[in-house]
Amino acid sequence: MAEVTDFDLKQVVLLNSSFGPAQISQVIEVITADYSNYKLLRDAVGELQDKEEHSPASNVRLGVCLYLLGRYFQAIKVLRQGDGGALAQFYLAKSYFARGQYDIALESYAAADKAGYAAAECALGKVGVQRNSGDPVAALDTLDTLSGAVEQTAEYLTQRAATVATIGGNPDEVVALYERAVESDGNHAGALFGLALENDRRGNDDTAVELYKRSANRFPSHVGSLMNLGLLYEDREQYERAAQCYQRILDVYPDNARASLFIRDTEAATDQYYDDDAQKKHDRLSQMLSIPVTDFELSVRSRNCLQKMGIMTLGELCSNTEQELLASKNFGETSLVEIREMLTGKGLRLGQFAHEKQLLEPFEPEELSPDEQALLAQPIAELNLSVRARKCMIRLGINTISDLLRRTGDDLLESKNFGVTSLNEVREKLTLQGLKLRGE
Repeated sequence: MAEVTDFDLKQVVLLNSSFGPAQISQVIEVITADYSNYKLLRDAVGELQDKEEHSPASNVRLGVCLYLLGRYFQAIKVLRQGDGGALAQFYLAKSYFARGQYDIALESYAAADKAGYAAAECALGKVGVQRNSGDPVAALDTLDTLSGAVEQTAEYLTQRAATVATIGGNPDEVVALYERAVESDGNHAGALFGLALENDRRGNDDTAVELYKRSANRFPSHVGSLMNLGLLYEDREQYERAAQCYQRILDVYPDNARASLFIRDTEAATDQYYDDDAQKKHDRLSQMLSIPVTDFELSVRSRNCLQKMGIMTLGELCSNTEQELLASKNFGETSLVEIREMLTGKGLRLGQFAHEKQLLEPFEPEELSPDEQALLAQPIAELNLSVRARKCMIRLGINTISDLLRRTGDDLLESKNFGVTSLNEVREKLTLQGLKLRGE
């Protein structure tokens, strides 16, 4: 870091000095070397914003710094008032991409290329947009147009690895590409994250933790690395470290819903009294939602309608709205009133958990033995899963064992942060109950 020892971050942000890729790289390095400099950047940006007059050049400088702070909407607004040059267009593209505005991001990368920004960097930015917008084949085509020294860079190798993975290519090739990327640049956050994720999926937790840590130590913060690292810490019951990861995300992205949810979980885990109370409340609700609807004195018509809809428990009933029930053949207002009154007596209501309902493949309980069918209504908490696996269940809307048995192993692996280790854990827990995932 000798090259940034005398670097005056505040001066670069506030003064009308040279500002380009070299200075941006230095800003990134000084904050990576000492994260306390993040506050210095934030304060300097605040001072620059407060200035009464802004030139096109100062708007570019301010816009880039806002992008580095994760304030993408503001960055776009300011950069559009810039000089329209290559740097402004390039960071407009990155900001649009970060906000998921892929069509405009592609246009901005094209404009940056035309204005003279490094063509290879613009092309690699375009690859990321194409892949994330659901067109990995086009992304691979764009990568194939690049040749020469760029093919040995960490960014190229990372983009190629991620694209091959998205297409469903050879997993060994994906790992090899990420390993080459890390060899090319051991500080590339994306390469480190990708290699960490592949190790995570294979159950190599120790290696994954070290790679996630290296990625998370870079600036700007890699949200995926911090999130996954936090989950691994939770698996190890290192809740304070997990909370630090989630807090770093919230420092930059205060509206990140997952980080907010997870940090509350870690706080609860470190407070025994609160945790006990919350767990008891959760268990009571889970037990109630797992009660079969056949336990209630409903009319024959209501029971038959619920059975035809595949509604077995109170939880599944509360996941349906009144409109969905009325849309079922032979289900009328009389049955609706009957069910509504029954749920009200339990402090529940129709549609209460509609937002958690997932589109699942049909599940035929007849395929199971009578003893196995008796297990279906039990809450998922009965399996005593790890933190990571439990959170995956929450994200997928899996509340009971019957919900879980509707999923295949591939379904679970598609959930973010759910790897082979967690899948094996779920399989082992089900095996103890004499059960298996769908298709196994």
